[in-house]
Amino acid sequence: MFDNLSGRLQNIFKTLKGEGRLNEENISEALRQVRLAMLEADVNFKVVKAFVDKVKERSLGQEVLESLTPAQQMIKIFRDEMIGLFGTETSRMDLSSTVPAPLMITGLQGSGKTTTCGKLALWLAKENISTLLVPADVYRPAAIEQLRIIGQKTETPVFSVNSKDSPVEISRKAMEHARDTGFQAVLLDTAGRLHIDDNMMKELVEIKKAVKPTEILFVADSMTGQDAVNSARIFNEYLDVTGVILTKLDGDARGGAALSIKKITRKPIKFVGIGEGFDALEQFHPDRMTSRILGMGDILSFIEKAEEAIDVREARKLEEKIRKESFTLADFLGQLKQIKKMGPLDQLMHMIPGIDKLKGFNEASFDSSYLQSIEAIINSMTPGERKSHTIINGSRRKRIARGSGTTVQEVNNLLKQFGKMQKMMKNMGKLSKMLGSGKQNFSFPRN
Repeated sequence: MFDNLSGRLQNIFKTLKGEGRLNEENISEALRQVRLAMLEADVNFKVVKAFVDKVKERSLGQEVLESLTPAQQMIKIFRDEMIGLFGTETSRMDLSSTVPAPLMITGLQGSGKTTTCGKLALWLAKENISTLLVPADVYRPAAIEQLRIIGQKTETPVFSVNSKDSPVEISRKAMEHARDTGFQAVLLDTAGRLHIDDNMMKELVEIKKAVKPTEILFVADSMTGQDAVNSARIFNEYLDVTGVILTKLDGDARGGAALSIKKITRKPIKFVGIGEGFDALEQFHPDRMTSRILGMGDILSFIEKAEEAIDVREARKLEEKIRKESFTLADFLGQLKQIKKMGPLDQLMHMIPGIDKLKGFNEASFDSSYLQSIEAIINSMTPGERKSHTIINGSRRKRIARGSGTTVQEVNNLLKQFGKMQKMMKNMGKLSKMLGSGKQNFSFPRN
């Protein structure tokens, strides 16, 4: 996400760091490049002007020009102001003021509203909040059936509707049912249109009056750029939305909608969709997103994903295998499967600070096919070969390559890399044993 903008900004900062001293001339030139980069990223021109003016005002002050590291100080200012574009703080969902909490999901047709309802239901389930999905869209063909299927996939109950009822009546009845049956949250999947019209907006206003939602969330397709921003502004004028959910952010190389929408609507981004899976919804953190855009990584999100995906019991078994120096290809395959649960590998790589600056780093190699080919190779091995890879001779390698749809060279590369990994694991195991035994047969150098 934001690859085009991120690359341009990082090059600008690299140039700044190469300057011996910063002055008004080279700061102005850098900010001219920033302005062009943001406009090309489809950021709202008013937002760009205000942002650049504020960065310039601070950059020409004493905190930069008299700093020992002026370029770094300016980058810090840039980061602070970009976080400000996103809203400075993480915006939480209001789920406590009313029980059950009515959550109204709005947006144009095609923005991903119904799918987002499923993602949000799964997110709420992880927070131990019981949720009822409500199909309040009676106009789009198969909209009700689509939500039912999503409910089955996410194991979320879906309210049964009478097709003769209006969306307002459906919403009112769903709230009564939720109160009677003890649900904590109600997700109302409202109707969208291909464009904004008065009838659509009046209906949404009536639903709002009927259920008094604690959250009115506008779902915007980030790929549509300023069209999404303008739609969000109009919805906000009618409904006074409480927040925005940006979908398809993983495919947005520009980032114009994300960087503009908060300043234009004055409403926070609460969630972002970063993939097709129902678990591909993240709570939005302004500071973390800014760090990703500026190439500084997002280690906190990486740790959170790891904690969700990694089985503690399996991790303890792995630790024991490392201690006993018995880490095999079968164990390696198990680790790969846990890594895949964390999400697309290329997205995970960008969460690690400085990964793109490492010698030999190639983003193209970190896609889903990279893990799939490794998994296919290991699955094509016999149990004995997985347990002891040293028995894999030339003929076995050819058989494994044929079975996995790969080349002998790819099989050789995997075995070579695994051999290095196993050696590293053995060294870790020896160190762990030595520390665990309490033997003090080593010493630190004295000054």
